[in-house]
Amino acid sequence: MPHLGSVFDFACGSGSLLLNVRKQMGTHGIGRISGQEKNITTYNLARMNMLLHGVKDTEFEIYHGDTLTNDWDILRETNPAKMPKFDAVVANPPFSYRWEPKDDMGDDVRFKNHGVAPKSAADFAFLLHGFHYLKDQGVMAIILPHGVLFRGGAEERIRTKLLKDGHIDTVIGLPANLFYSTGIPVCILVLKKCKKPDDVLFINAAEHFEKGKRQNVLTEEHIDKIVATYQHRREEPRYSKRVSMAQIAEEGCNLNISRYISTAQADEEIDLAATHSDLVKIAQSIKTAAGKHNAFLKELGLPLLPAD
Repeated sequence: MPHLGSVFDFACGSGSLLLNVRKQMGTHGIGRISGQEKNITTYNLARMNMLLHGVKDTEFEIYHGDTLTNDWDILRETNPAKMPKFDAVVANPPFSYRWEPKDDMGDDVRFKNHGVAPKSAADFAFLLHGFHYLKDQGVMAIILPHGVLFRGGAEERIRTKLLKDGHIDTVIGLPANLFYSTGIPVCILVLKKCKKPDDVLFINAAEHFEKGKRQNVLTEEHIDKIVATYQHRREEPRYSKRVSMAQIAEEGCNLNISRYISTAQADEEIDLAATHSDLVKIAQSIKTAAGKHNAFLKELGLPLLPAD
């Protein structure tokens, strides 16, 4: 686990994500948490949760503002020496949020190198916002719908640019019905600005969960397996695989997990000799039962069962 000096969390769900990061404070050197939340109720809950879980008000700052329009003054700093950069960025933005990007968004420093996300889905706008403020040696993790992995148009162009620049490190598929807000399966994209391996790690954790009455749950065992697989970039049949950038390029920069990890179960081998023996026994049983039945029919003067 790296030593994290500063953590930035933005968009909806700040409270829960920040609290998970809080567990690492002190032990791993996390000195300060910054967050941004547009919804006033969630904003207040995030601040309250920080205090209730022992995070001092000097250790965090949560701003009530809109991530997409970037209306937090400290994030609009144009001086590179003063602009905030973070060791870790985590986010759980609203899925496929419809937005109205302004005409000049293409010149926004957050988007100009990759492109502007379409009006129909702001998923990549949230991603690029956080990625812009990530330190060169930092790590970003963002929860998004699976559509970002394969949708075309502007999203395909952004995804391709991120891949070719070596910024997408890991794709983690999670089970459906994990969150109260939606029942759809989601994924976690892990990004780095200075990624060393020339491949992308795919983890298919969609089938590894504990079913609950109302929603599914990831147990500590499931989470530990995901973390260990990510940390060691471990490959496991039907669960994880490292895919070269060359292969991903051949697939048109499509990151759909099922393209790279097969979840199909192998057909069970059939023992022909044993199956033949069972069929012979069944045939003999039928013949014996038919003989007994015909004996009863004969005594009653009724038509017999037809012979084979």
